[in-house]
Amino acid sequence: MRSRMSWRHAMLATSALCAASWAGAASAQATDDMVEEIVVVGSQIEGSKVTAALPVTVVDQAQLDNVAATSGDDLFRSIPQMGDVSFNSSYLPNSSNSARGDVGSVNLRNLGVGNTLVLLNGRRVVAHPTSRADENLVPVLTYNTNAIPVSGIKRLEVLRDGAAALYGSDAVAGVINTVLMDDYDGLTVEAQYGSAEGTNLREGEFSLQAGRNFNEGRGNVTLFANYTNRSALKAWDQDFTSSVDRTSLFAGTDYASNVTLDDRVTSTPWGSLNTPSSFGIIRQNGVALTTAAGAFHIQPTTNGACASILPNGICLATGAAATGATGADRNLRFDTAGTFNPSVMPELERVNLFLTGKYDLTEDLRAFGEIGYYSATTHAVQTSTTNLSGLPIAIATTNYYNPFGAAVLNGQANPNRLPGLSISAAGAPVIMSAYNFVDVGPNHVDVENTQWRFLGGLKGEKFGFKWESALLYSQAEVEDTSDGISATLLQRQLALSTPDAYNPFNGGTLGNPSIGDGTPSSQAAIDAIRVKTVRKSTSSLALADFKVSKVDLFSVPAGDIGFAAGVEYRRETQKDDRDARLDGTIKFTNSVTGVTYENDLIGSSASPDTKGARNVTSLYAELAIPVISPDMEIPFIYNLEAQLAGRYENFSDVGDVAKPKVAVAWDIYDGLRFRGSWAQGFKAPNLEQVNATLVTRSNNRRDWYRCEADRRAGRIASLQACAQPSTLERRSGNSELKPEESETWGLGVVYQPHFVPEEFGRFTFTVDYWRVKQEGIVGLFGGGNAITADYLARLNGSSYADVVRAAPTADDIAAFQGTGLAPVGQILYIADQYQNLLPQEARGLDIGVMWSLRGTQYGDFSVNFNAAHLMKFYRSPSPGVAELVTAQAAGQLDPSIFIGGGGDLIRQNGRPEWKWSASATWNYEQWTVGAFTQYIGDVEDTQLLDAEGDAWIIDSQLTANMYGQYEFTEGLAANTRLRVGVRNLTDEKPPLSSDGYLGELYQPYSRYWYVSVRKSF
Repeated sequence: MRSRMSWRHAMLATSALCAASWAGAASAQATDDMVEEIVVVGSQIEGSKVTAALPVTVVDQAQLDNVAATSGDDLFRSIPQMGDVSFNSSYLPNSSNSARGDVGSVNLRNLGVGNTLVLLNGRRVVAHPTSRADENLVPVLTYNTNAIPVSGIKRLEVLRDGAAALYGSDAVAGVINTVLMDDYDGLTVEAQYGSAEGTNLREGEFSLQAGRNFNEGRGNVTLFANYTNRSALKAWDQDFTSSVDRTSLFAGTDYASNVTLDDRVTSTPWGSLNTPSSFGIIRQNGVALTTAAGAFHIQPTTNGACASILPNGICLATGAAATGATGADRNLRFDTAGTFNPSVMPELERVNLFLTGKYDLTEDLRAFGEIGYYSATTHAVQTSTTNLSGLPIAIATTNYYNPFGAAVLNGQANPNRLPGLSISAAGAPVIMSAYNFVDVGPNHVDVENTQWRFLGGLKGEKFGFKWESALLYSQAEVEDTSDGISATLLQRQLALSTPDAYNPFNGGTLGNPSIGDGTPSSQAAIDAIRVKTVRKSTSSLALADFKVSKVDLFSVPAGDIGFAAGVEYRRETQKDDRDARLDGTIKFTNSVTGVTYENDLIGSSASPDTKGARNVTSLYAELAIPVISPDMEIPFIYNLEAQLAGRYENFSDVGDVAKPKVAVAWDIYDGLRFRGSWAQGFKAPNLEQVNATLVTRSNNRRDWYRCEADRRAGRIASLQACAQPSTLERRSGNSELKPEESETWGLGVVYQPHFVPEEFGRFTFTVDYWRVKQEGIVGLFGGGNAITADYLARLNGSSYADVVRAAPTADDIAAFQGTGLAPVGQILYIADQYQNLLPQEARGLDIGVMWSLRGTQYGDFSVNFNAAHLMKFYRSPSPGVAELVTAQAAGQLDPSIFIGGGGDLIRQNGRPEWKWSASATWNYEQWTVGAFTQYIGDVEDTQLLDAEGDAWIIDSQLTANMYGQYEFTEGLAANTRLRVGVRNLTDEKPPLSSDGYLGELYQPYSRYWYVSVRKSF
């Protein structure tokens, strides 16, 4: 996989990426056409130049400096061909069901997390062990980009082409190989400090590189160490995160009146409660306090329509709180961000250590090894806990604050029971329907990520063959600790007959009902229900390989045929050990209904532990074939060469696959090259998709059929104004899943105009067209689609079996009266299972322009431009989704209902049509100035639709980075570099979205200043 490349070969082999580098040639001397030997991903033949047929890019240190990334997430976001970053701090930060902490994901071509293979120094890295649900609602695993020590990167190699035939599973979209610094002799230390302007975000970093040659250069040991400390970015730092009611941010737009912009939660300290329906309507002196189904709520007296006045300016009102778009109780919605100032980005402490060593045992035999360690600890403040309808909590008649409680408590008259009730002296229990434990305070989340990597190997040459073999073991662990509330302890505290009982009847803050809780329960009650929950996730990778290559296996008229072959065995494991209160170890029994639930944690769905392992055995072979050489002097074919490769992999759990690849490079003349490739690929379903028994999740969903009743009854003006209650979804893994299949092909042209005089510099232009077709992508029908299918079916007198509902209560029957619709109960849960469903096709265009001018009296110059144009991204809908799309087109479904899982996905959410970047570097004696600019095109926000179904457009953004540095060469300051730089020079905010900003595309801050000092000894 090594290649010694001339300037021309480097330019022809490389197309622009991340404002692409010169494939290592930027540091070459102008008087020497040959550059240092570098590893080029895309071929296993050591010493071959077959990668000239492939769209391979090598990003060197000069380009990394221009990007000015402080994390792997920053770096990978700067690559135009990189898709959305779905593992980020803005995705479900208050749910332990999502990957949290110091994590970023990899997603070339937007083909999805898990479709890009990541290598470190040429070999696989272990997967991050904590999953999250992708847009197909299935759990996906990523390689953690933040585990990559950015300041220790020597270069970044990117193959933007299907490579399963060379590297195996996951290489559908391409391969990213990170090469770290090694073989160093000396000592270098560097310190950097940066801050995001106008925020509390501060970041300090210290790096050290130390190495030593020994035994007359036969051996070397190199250590790289990096320490990063970052303060939290808080919600109140910027207007687009300071409140979850974002209505004011859209003032003056056509969406300003869209009620979905008010994302304040309907579960508030102003409790929505109910007594058992068996009690019927409970009255006070003839006045109804509850509905027939027992519903009532707490509110300020100023909201009006009070049924019974309670102390301290609050009252009891009949029915559930009217928190809808035009409801009288909309002011009770709770502003999570406005109350707690939660963390948008958590506090961070990160350590990266990497040790490499090599020793030449003989002239033809070398031993080498790696030891890597990564640790990151984060602390975040998130919002308070909200109960879920799937875990109802009983408030006993003995509760000291229950207005319907027993007439006598502790031998005395109950001071808080309402007088004149129509129920017996024994009282009535109360069930929590929707309640937010604001007085318990925000949840503190601490996440510790660690990774270990151990590698040892031998390499050498025998009988003209270069060979290499290594053993690798790597392990990743995540320990996620967060605050929680035990359902059992809460129910026990709610049963107390003393003032130490937890009080859910005292409301929130009178002055501003949407913020905080001005009437908290006693500290003793709060302390009694709090718990700490721990989720431990682990993954491991054990790998053994042996590979051989020969650049000149035998000769043909056009030159030498190169050959490589290898065998690889790896074992992958993943274990997700949930807290005992979630995995069914500690259960909860409702004291009123007697029903036992598999989880004991308020606000979280039951999540059994998952555990899986697989063994994978692989065989591969590759040929580099020269077809026509320049000395053959064939017209219009200056040079023609090809790559043939194939790989077989056997998985112990999902079967086996064999995939081929063909690539061709055709030089019409020296400086004009056409290249093309075709390959088949595959991605094995991850261990969680195969082994998960039951994945229970709660999502806020509009129940369209009940919303239709509200619209017909005049309670709401449109379906989009309907409430979004928490809805339980039961998803399950599938041991019958098969690998996802893919086919990739690409065509490209590389042009280097040699007629341009050298005094004007060297130019290279590249254009590459690519297409990827995938089949059998693992997906779900989806809870939202299931509810839509149930809506459509019920409008036609039927129902959708996977949407399981409760029997309609008296309140439900009353709500449907006069609408012409048959009454239904609330959704209990939605059933779904992972399946090989979704075929999709994506195609696009990569454009690169590179220019370099070196050795002038004014210094050295380089300018690079790279653009990624997404031309098509179409996912064929599954049969069920196709039926919904057809029904909507026929006018049977409201156009404002979003149907997910199919159709044209270009410009939806994280898929802009255009992304491009450009960089420029000027070097003169001790001075260097670098600049980098990036453009991200606009996208549609599918979460914010108008009445016609048109999505809000998240604007495009153009940002620029710049830095200047000076290298001291004399005196005490010799070998010292001082650098001052800025990212996002013009202080562009992330474009506005319905969530404030789109975390998949943008970082949540604007201008960032930094200064660094480096000293070498």
